[in-house]
Amino acid sequence: MFENGILKIASVGDCGLRIVRKGQMIFSTFPQEHYFDCPYQLSSEAVTQTYLDAIISSVDMKEGDTIIMGSDGLFDNVFDQEIVSVMTTHDNVSNAAKALAELAKNHSVDTKFDSPYSLEARARGFDVPWWKKFFGMKLTGGKLDDITVIVGKVKSS
Repeated sequence: MFENGILKIASVGDCGLRIVRKGQMIFSTFPQEHYFDCPYQLSSEAVTQTYLDAIISSVDMKEGDTIIMGSDGLFDNVFDQEIVSVMTTHDNVSNAAKALAELAKNHSVDTKFDSPYSLEARARGFDVPWWKKFFGMKLTGGKLDDITVIVGKVKSS
């Protein structure tokens, strides 16, 4: 919710939000997981998470700030510095969202790309079998997933 210059955020699971100000990432949400690759999920079932599990944040916004919201298909495949780079080369939010979605799609099918997802997997102990490591191989590649991107820019009213 954006009100009186303050963005109020409730975040559950592995969708995310980033804020870019003057070419710098100034805010980022973080995924909530039970364990690697098993994010919190909202559901009508009693055994899952509810709105009470949300992480609540508030950010003072300034004119010109850019808000990037996306599914894990964006953040598992695109590094924050790539997001900032795309934002600095696109003034139009629609074109920026399309460019980020396209970049995420391209990374998701690139088996050689060392994605945020593959880095996290290796950090959590997931990797190729020992015999592939012997030949210098490691777990790489993007993550095929749904990709949703929404970009907005703060303007004075």
